[in-house]
Formats: sequence, C-alpha cells, structure tokens
Amino acid sequence: MTVTEPTVVVAGGGTAGHIEPALALADAVLRLRPRARVVALGTERGLESTLVPARGYELALVPPVPLPRKLTPELLRMPGKVRASVKRTREVLDRVGADVVVGFGGYVALSAYLAARGRVPIFVHEANRHAGLANKVGARFAERVFGAADGTPLPNAETIGIPLRRSITALDRDALRKEARAEFGLDPDAPTLLVFGGSQGARSLNDAVSGAAGELAGAGIGVLHAHGPKNTLAVREFAGAPPYVPVPYLDRMDLAYAAADAVLCRSGAMTVAEVSAVGLPAVFVPLPHGNGEQALNAEPAVKAGAAVMVDDARLTPEWVVEHVIPLVSDKSRLATMGAAAVGLGHREADEVLAKIVLEACGG
Repeated sequence: MTVTEPTVVVAGGGTAGHIEPALALADAVLRLRPRARVVALGTERGLESTLVPARGYELALVPPVPLPRKLTPELLRMPGKVRASVKRTREVLDRVGADVVVGFGGYVALSAYLAARGRVPIFVHEANRHAGLANKVGARFAERVFGAADGTPLPNAETIGIPLRRSITALDRDALRKEARAEFGLDPDAPTLLVFGGSQGARSLNDAVSGAAGELAGAGIGVLHAHGPKNTLAVREFAGAPPYVPVPYLDRMDLAYAAADAVLCRSGAMTVAEVSAVGLPAVFVPLPHGNGEQALNAEPAVKAGAAVMVDDARLTPEWVVEHVIPLVSDKSRLATMGAAAVGLGHREADEVLAKIVLEACGG
C-alpha cells in the first residue's frame, strides 16, 4: 500500500512576525515527516520573497490583497483585486495538492483562507493580542484556532504559544556562553545586558542605555547593543570595565541570547516569545505607537515575574541606572525571572501545531 505524503501550505506574509512562525512550523513538519511537502504562499512585495527561499522552502506567489483596518462591505463583496488573488491562490492549492492550509495572518493569509474555504481544512494561528483582519475572517471557518497566550481575541482559540525556530527553542545558553561572548568581544565573566530595538533599532533605547554607559561600566556590567543599521552609536571606553559593544544588527540571535544575562528590548510578539523561550529576564519597552499591542504582548511575562515593563517615555539614562543596573547585578533575581520565562510555554509550540496539522492530513 502506497502512503501519500502530505502537502502543507503555510500562509503568513508581509512581516517577519507572520513569516517566522510559519517557517518554524514548516521545519517542525519536516522533522516529523521528512518526506512531506511544505509550500509557502507569498507576494513579491513581502519579506517572504527573500526569507522563504533562504530557508529552502518553495514559495508560490499570489497577488497581494489590500487589507482595510475593518471588515467593510466592500471587502465582503470581494472587489477585483481580492477575486484575482483568491483565484490564483486556488490554482496554487490545486496544483500542489494541498491537504491543509495553516495561516498566520497578513495580507497573503486572507487569500489563503478564502481560497481554501470549503475545499481544504484551515488552521489559524494568531501571535498577537489584537488579531488582524485576515485572521478574524479565517477564524470564522477554520477547523481550529490557536493563540500565543490566554486572551487571544478570536473565538475558541486554543493557547499553544508561538512556533519558534529550533535554534532558539533548543538553545543551551550556558553551553554556548563562552563561544558567544568571544564572538562579540564581550567580557567572558561579567554580567551582560543585551539591548535591541527591532531590526531597525530604536532611538529611545539607544539614547537611554548609551547615556548610562558610565554607570554600567562602573557597576561592572557589559553591554551588547544592536542600535540599528541606519543609526550610529559612539560609546566611550572605560579602562578596566567590561566592554560596551555596539553593533548595527544581530545576524545570530542565538549567540546574542547566549551571551546575555538579561535583555532590554521592544515587545513584539516574536521577540517576547523568543526571549521567554530561552529563559532571559527582560525589560520590555513597548513601541509607543499603534494600538497598544506590544504592551499586551508583554503582559503575560510581566505577570509571571519573568519581565518588567516600562513606558517608552519613562525610559531615560536615570531609569536605566535606577532599575536596570540593580536587576542585572542580582544573580538570584535573574535566576528566578529566567525560570519564570521558560515556563511561559513557547518551547514546544512548533511541534504541537505540526502534530495537529499532520493529523488533519491523515497522520
């Protein structure tokens, strides 16, 4: 008897926050079923056009769908662009023989949900505490809906965490610490703070932490600071103190996490999940714009005792001196916060979701 290997179509486009969980699921599917086929839906304008091929997955391009902020009568009538994208997506699903569609939000996910409806089982994963329009639509006719944390605003959402790369979930920070600190030129023994503000950096984080460089040096704390490729950061060297290492960008987040004892960063959903999964105590500084989503993302970690949160407007060099230095200097507190972070439940989300998806494909 010939066993047909499943074809899983993942849809999460536009930003890394949608794409990375989709690729983490893809990796987990292939670990469990090495001969399965995974196809990612995307558009030419999204980050998936580079991220997906770089990870070795097939990318099927479809026309982008304009997403209004609210569910409007115009969208429900499916104007021309939506119809064209859905038609093309159906062609892709038929061509690859899709057994299941798993959507993670973003403009490509809406086409996937509408194209698969009534034809292929649909699963929806929402990483944020404020669901986007695509996932709100998809959740209405999905087989099952999953969320990153309790309180996901979609009907009947099951909390499983966020699927993450195995390089993060399997990271042994203690085993990698010596190599990681040598890679960045950090002190091998000093307590070390990791600072980053997303892929482009964050001026408020840059100013606040670099402004406290003298006090950090005086407290014997080293710093690895990703300031963003469009920013510059000049920090004075202090003789005898652990290095303060500014870098434009971090290509190896696993090494950065391994080098650190604590992190000060924004609180996008993926960032919170990764920081929690590796067990890093965190100071989260939510992005001050938008709908307050980043503050909501950080709340579970704060409530669990794994993190503290400060408003962007309150983050100053003085606040860093008063709050961050005592935290990074307190080994006992760091250990307690790190254990609480690991308990937030993101480490197994990739394989939990992969098993559910493969079961829907018949095993």
